[in-house]
Amino acid sequence: MLGNLLKPEFDALIAAKDWDALREAFSEMDPADVAEVIEDLPADESGIIFRLLPRDTAALVFEYLPPHQQTEIVGTLGREQLKNLLDEMAPDDRTRLLEELPAEVTKRLLTSLSPEELKVARNLLGYPEKSAGRYMTPEYLTIPGNLTAGEALAYVRSHGQGRETIHVLYIVDEKGRLLDDVRLASLVLADPNTKATDIHDRQLVSIPATADREEFISMFEKYDRVALPVTDSQGVLVGIITVDDVLDAAEEEATEDIQRIGGMEALEAPYLDIGIAGMLRKRVGWLTVLFVGQMFTATAMAYYQDAIAQAVFLSAFVPLIISSGGNSGSQATSLIIRALAVRDVELKDWWKVAAREIASGIALGLFLGLLGFLRILMWPQREIIYGPHYMWVGLAVGLSVVGVVMFGTLCGSMLPFLLRRLGLDPATASAPFVATLVDVTGVVIYFTVVTLILTGRAL
Repeated sequence: MLGNLLKPEFDALIAAKDWDALREAFSEMDPADVAEVIEDLPADESGIIFRLLPRDTAALVFEYLPPHQQTEIVGTLGREQLKNLLDEMAPDDRTRLLEELPAEVTKRLLTSLSPEELKVARNLLGYPEKSAGRYMTPEYLTIPGNLTAGEALAYVRSHGQGRETIHVLYIVDEKGRLLDDVRLASLVLADPNTKATDIHDRQLVSIPATADREEFISMFEKYDRVALPVTDSQGVLVGIITVDDVLDAAEEEATEDIQRIGGMEALEAPYLDIGIAGMLRKRVGWLTVLFVGQMFTATAMAYYQDAIAQAVFLSAFVPLIISSGGNSGSQATSLIIRALAVRDVELKDWWKVAAREIASGIALGLFLGLLGFLRILMWPQREIIYGPHYMWVGLAVGLSVVGVVMFGTLCGSMLPFLLRRLGLDPATASAPFVATLVDVTGVVIYFTVVTLILTGRAL
């Protein structure tokens, strides 16, 4: 925010090419504020400004920039500057950058890394996409299991510089297998002669490197930790995930779920970074499915064209009926998708949810159906529009609303359970999909009730 407030002053300095004044001003600012200043600049100017920053500050500022800006700056840097930048970046942030950049740019970056950093980057990139291995950082501090508390503190002082976090220390054996973790506060407060492995301040929890994003996010929520260790299949400690990485992962997960709920495939980059062709590919699939689904609605309407011809006013209530079912289904599916995501409900609770939604659907349907009934009953020209049997018409509409709303809530609540049972993302049970499904059945329910009640009267 500070960067935006001071932007006119920086614009003036840039226009005057007063690089010394800019360098001095940036030295007193937080990296996030510096990133705000650079973010809105053209590529050539942002590259010049970026090169004014000290090496360590440049890496921090770079991590705050959006992916497209990072790509532009990478193109303006020389090989040595690029190498210095990547060496200073945190490994997890560097890995995320390498994933998001075009393949040819990523190849160029990898060739600029030192042998040690190249090995780290390739190890991180070797894990499945969206797995814990992609989000972890190897910059953690381990202590040998044979140290006492006093020796461990001395070890921290001599080896803790530059680590991602030293709030939590990880105890490993001679083969690197994780034995335990201990908070620094517990180590400080323990008797200096106590063995580090004997300080049991909490349960050891670790994340498999192949765990998916949703799994390790839920583990952080469950155990309320600021960092969790990541282990391979042999129990060897290979990295840690910190809470700031989890916040990034949670934001990405929530974004994908919201996009799927909207009836499309999840985007793999920010909106403005997706080309028109890519955007069309993400959206056309579900739109096609929904369009074909709506064709069945038209088919159902055609099946009842004789009833509509005898009482044209019946078609006027079709949008009312199907929208009531679609809206109630969308409500239900949104509630259950979120409940499954935060583990308010589990797969085994499907029958409890079904019972609740049937009851809710009936109650909501009765309320909405009563409104529809009263609307027909109290309409000034009811006999002219609906004929002498207008009360029976109102009853048919009201009962149809009850049936459609109940079906919509039941369908919307059960579809996420079905998808989860099949191993799919419940967010795929998008509101448009449920609405389309209920549209078809809503027409059938409506005209079935109308035929049963109005045959011999209005029909």
